[in-house]
Order: sequence, then C-alpha cells, then structure tokens
Amino acid sequence: MSADPLTRPDTARRRPAWHVATVAELAPETPTAARLVLDVPTWPGNDAGAHLDVRLTAPDGYQATRSYSIASSGETSRVVLAVDEVPDGEVSPFLVRELRPGDQLELHGPLGAFFVWQPSRDDRPVQLIAGGSGVVPLYAMAASHAAAADPAPFRLLYSVRTPRHVFFADELAALVGPAFDLDLAYTREAPDGRQGDIGRITKDTLAARTIPAARRPQVFVCGPTGFVEAVASWLRALGHAAADIRTERFGGT
Repeated sequence: MSADPLTRPDTARRRPAWHVATVAELAPETPTAARLVLDVPTWPGNDAGAHLDVRLTAPDGYQATRSYSIASSGETSRVVLAVDEVPDGEVSPFLVRELRPGDQLELHGPLGAFFVWQPSRDDRPVQLIAGGSGVVPLYAMAASHAAAADPAPFRLLYSVRTPRHVFFADELAALVGPAFDLDLAYTREAPDGRQGDIGRITKDTLAARTIPAARRPQVFVCGPTGFVEAVASWLRALGHAAADIRTERFGGT
C-alpha cells in the first residue's frame, strides 16, 4: 500500500469518524439492490473508491456493522451508496427493504487509502474490472475521472448477470466517450440484438477486452472474492505487474 495519499492535505482532513446520516432519497437500483442518497452534515468528503461502515442498532442493543463502497466522491456532504441485498444478511435486507426517507443511520468513515483513484496522479491508462455490485467504487472512479476532465484513458469491463442488474446504467452510458470505454459482459442474459458470447469472464476475455500489459495500465478489480482472485491471477499471467493491480472483494452483508 502506498503511503503517499496519506500525506495529502485534503486526506488529512478526512480522518475516519462516526457520523449521523439522514436518508434523503431512496430508489431501486436493480431487482435486488437500492440506491441510497444520504445527507451527512459532518462528512469530510472522500476519494473515489473509498468505503465506509454502516452500523445498525436493534432495540435490545444488538449491533451489526457492515462495510459498503461509496458511489460518490469529492468535497460533498451527500453520500451515495448502492446496496445489493444478501437474503441472509444482517444489514443489507434492512437497507434495501425497510429503510425510508428521513430515517437515520450511523456511518464510520471515510475508509481506505489503497483502493482509491485520484485525478492527475498518473498519466498511465486505467483499467477497471467489476463483478456485479463490485462496480460501485469503480463507477465513483469513472465519474470522478470525467468530472476532473482527466486525460488518462479509462476502460471498464463489467461482468453482470443481465441488463436489469447493471448498476448506474444510465450514468455509465453517459460517461462513454473518447476518454472512457464501457464493455459489458453478460453472464446469463444479453440485450436483444446483442452479438457475442454470454458467460463468465475468463483469461481469454481479459486478453481480448482489456488494456494490454504492455501499456502498463493501473488496474482496479472489485467483486466477489472468487471473481477477484481469479481475475487477479489471470492478469498476472497476462504480464501485468502485481504492483499495478489493486483489488477489493466482498462477501455477504
């Protein structure tokens, strides 16, 4: 992990702390996920790719805490999350099904200095690789890249079950342009008229549909543990240096 981001003045103001958030907006994101827009007056801002902890407290005092990637970034007191429900989870079913505007949540963050992207830090191309809801922090990076008009080429390879399960579908489509390329890999069902294979990402997929190792891209991979481990292994086999690959994985929440 590079220590450099920790020396930046804006990062010094972003020391993790507990905050009280009020739910400002709620909307379905996919058939199993919800988008949460939270007002957090004390939030210090965060870099793209950071995460936070959400803590729920039951009437009997029992507490459950889970980590979620942040879909927003920058100097703002509005924090955006996109939470995919894990049916047997302790936290995500409440956030997706029970939460209402005006409800309050406890947040701890911002967290993470390794799996973040900052504008104008490196002119090398950036390859983003997501599995399912693992696209959330990568979307934050792509949006931050566009907002900063950063010249580094960005590409996102996004493995997702069906078109209905794409997170931030409209926002990602709007980002596509000379500096951002979006490649959706469907594992179960593709849009009508789409040509090409349907199935899981493989080493051959990475070789054909990502920035080659010869260009030394920075690579960010996020998704379920098995997905991330397989992709990282294939990237190294394709010649990418381990130091150029940053990963973040998740389990049940």
